Amino acid sequence: MNVEEHTRGIDFEVDRLDAYLRDARHGLPDDDAAALVVERTVGGMSNPTYFLRRGSWQAVLRKQPNAVLMPSAHAIDREYRVLTALRDSAMPVPAPLLYCTDREVVGTPFYLMERIDGRVFEGFAMPGVPPAERRAMYESMGATMAALHSLDFRALGLGDYGKPGNYFARQLSRWSQQWTQFRHGDDDIPELDRVVAWLAERVPESDTLALCHGDFRITNMMFHPTEPRVVGVLDWELSTLGHPLVDVAFNSQAWRMATDENGGLLGLPLADMGIPSEEEYLERYYRLAGSKERMTTFHQVFAMFRGAVGSAGVAARGEAGNGFLPDAARVGRKLAQAYARRGAALIDGR
Repeated sequence: MNVEEHTRGIDFEVDRLDAYLRDARHGLPDDDAAALVVERTVGGMSNPTYFLRRGSWQAVLRKQPNAVLMPSAHAIDREYRVLTALRDSAMPVPAPLLYCTDREVVGTPFYLMERIDGRVFEGFAMPGVPPAERRAMYESMGATMAALHSLDFRALGLGDYGKPGNYFARQLSRWSQQWTQFRHGDDDIPELDRVVAWLAERVPESDTLALCHGDFRITNMMFHPTEPRVVGVLDWELSTLGHPLVDVAFNSQAWRMATDENGGLLGLPLADMGIPSEEEYLERYYRLAGSKERMTTFHQVFAMFRGAVGSAGVAARGEAGNGFLPDAARVGRKLAQAYARRGAALIDGR
């Protein structure tokens, strides 16, 4: 993540947070003379995220937006719960530090987690990385996803982390309802309506269940500062118990999207860049995860549908004046249209 000037984009009173942290003493240093420095991060468009620093002590704060929220959206309590469950597992995550529901502190519930050092990339092309290192980083990303889906979520205390019933039917209903709220009239993005109808007629039956991240993109991976390995999986807001191939499909969208469509790989000289083919990448994941099921067109279209509705939500928040970035409405709208077009192309076999 990059950092903006710390005087910009802070939507709460830093003095209130400072007083709370001094009183709570949650892992804070004893040096009360040091000032609390708050810097808003750039990256992600859902839950506002800030770097905190007081002397040598550092942490990351994530909070809900100061806006009217949709039910089950911006679920930072779920983020904190899953980070707590994964803290001592093989999954690399930032250690959770505290969770606060007192809205008087920063205006909404929030949590703190440790700040880890590393590299975060805005696109799958990973500019500036040598080909051999880039390939190893892709292998680490795929292996991390396989490790996640191989976890015994019940042993981690997450047996009730998802609702019962068909995962795809439930998700299709939830995200379709959100699209109804975000859309600009009945004729808005017709490709997305086509995608929804196509999916509704092809919901598969499957009892495969795993802990899923929900947004397993490269922007949510933190890589070691100098080594080609994942040291942190970030942004667990959409995590749930679901079908692992949804994570796989969302992660592998990059091979079907252009660089200006959420940092995709389409049209790039992948072999020269050290990036494996999609087939090679997926086969390695299947082997490491011990997966007998394979991604189908349904999973790919479903991932495009999720991306489109999520992006439409970013646009809606931007239009309402609650966007993370100044041009959130434009960026979200553009991405929603791109995802919908890609989903329709998959339906047509393109």
